[in-house]
Amino acid sequence: MTEICLFAGTSEGRALTEFLGKQPCGLTVCVATEYGGELLACPEQVRVIRQRLSQEEILNLLEENNYDLVIDATHPYAVKVTENISEACGKTGTEYLRLLRGKSQDDADAVIVPDVGSAVDFLETVTGNILLTTGSKDIDKFSRLTDFSGRVFARVLPMISSLEACRDAGLRASQIIAMQGPFSVETNLAQLHETGARWLVTKDSGTAGGFEAKAEAARMAGAGLVVIGRPPQQNGLSETETYEFLKNRFGFLRKPLVTVAGIGPGSKEMMTESALRAIESADCLIGAERMLESVSWIERNTFAAIDPDELVK
Repeated sequence: MTEICLFAGTSEGRALTEFLGKQPCGLTVCVATEYGGELLACPEQVRVIRQRLSQEEILNLLEENNYDLVIDATHPYAVKVTENISEACGKTGTEYLRLLRGKSQDDADAVIVPDVGSAVDFLETVTGNILLTTGSKDIDKFSRLTDFSGRVFARVLPMISSLEACRDAGLRASQIIAMQGPFSVETNLAQLHETGARWLVTKDSGTAGGFEAKAEAARMAGAGLVVIGRPPQQNGLSETETYEFLKNRFGFLRKPLVTVAGIGPGSKEMMTESALRAIESADCLIGAERMLESVSWIERNTFAAIDPDELVK
């Protein structure tokens, strides 16, 4: 039987877990935390490792199990984790597949910085409250901001480790928003208003990570958007290409999922986050020619039709 090891922790990883859990293969899923394991939807026979693995532990895992394929669906900013997985695969001769999350479209009004340190340097030059949506991992780096505990609010995962990181950095409970995303435009907007934030700091998390919703909320609130750019990505496959690879390589079949999405007036800015996510993740887009033209910014197979009989065929 085919044996696959999946490093998950992202929405793409969770979707792959659900898909592979229904295929004729043995599956091991690795997530960094117990909370990450709770978010998975997989059959009981799937082995789930709920801890952050070192490079040596990853190497031992691969040597002990002789996997046919390792899929790296970790976050695009988890550079060290990807390096460790890739190197372990190279040392053990295990086939490696990197799933790449699509980048967001450039926001002309955003302040783009290369890393967290540059974001801190920029924020030191401006005034006003700040809403951090970059997680708890780098919260200590932001703590060197002048009046950090007076102007910064952090949105983090609802985990004890996240809350402890915020507390250790000097944030009070009233400055911490512990919630699981991604979030709608309305939720982002409400939090910007509630915190009085004049700046929203984010990573380029793509549609799957709710980037567009954050960018739109910042525009609506009149807040500045600071985007920490992505680290360089090695070669890999998109989410759609990954499923196609699994189909061709192992004969795994993906049951078609049909989503009916309303696109409003047609412009990207007026679409809901749910509609954008459905469009981004679709293998094929079906609709009237005018509607397909309105989503021409994304490259997908299209089928122009509105007659029910045509759609069924």
